[in-house]
Amino acid sequence: MQTATQPKVIIFTTPTCSFCNAAKRYFREKNIKFTEVDVSRDQKAAQDMVRRTGQMGVPVILINNRPIVGFDRPKINAMLNIKN
Repeated sequence: MQTATQPKVIIFTTPTCSFCNAAKRYFREKNIKFTEVDVSRDQKAAQDMVRRTGQMGVPVILINNRPIVGFDRPKINAMLNIKN
């Protein structure tokens, strides 16, 4: 049985962001592996996020380098092929 490889998921967050926490919780529920980048601690990552998206707010989620701004569950589901 062959398993499909999961797209690369990176989430830019801050510790106080409730939508970031909701997104991370959602990924864990769906068994989606992700890399978390805390932009409050990593200035280069924050600059990279702004450069890629023009956004200063979090969460910014990159799925195979395609950005989703905010916790947009329908868009996340579509890009990760998650069935509700």
